Amino acid sequence: MLPIEVQIERAQRLVRMLEQDAPLLAIRVADLTPEHQQSAKSHAAMITACARAELQRLMEESIPKRRKAAKIAS
Repeated sequence: MLPIEVQIERAQRLVRMLEQDAPLLAIRVADLTPEHQQSAKSHAAMITACARAELQRLMEESIPKRRKAAKIAS
C-alpha cells in the first residue's frame, strides 16, 4: 500500500486534471447529440465528485497519522 502522502498527491493531481479538462471536454463532445453530450458531461462530473470525495477522505485520514507522528517526534 502506498503511503498516505503519495495517495493524497495522486488524488490532488487527478482532481486538477479533471478540472482543467472540463473546457476541453466540451470541445470533444460538441459533435455528439445533445443527449450524449449531457451524458458525457454528467459522467465527467460524477468522476470529478468521486475524486474530490476520495481526496477529502484521504486528507481526513492523514490528520490523525500526522498528529501521532508529531507526538512521537516531540
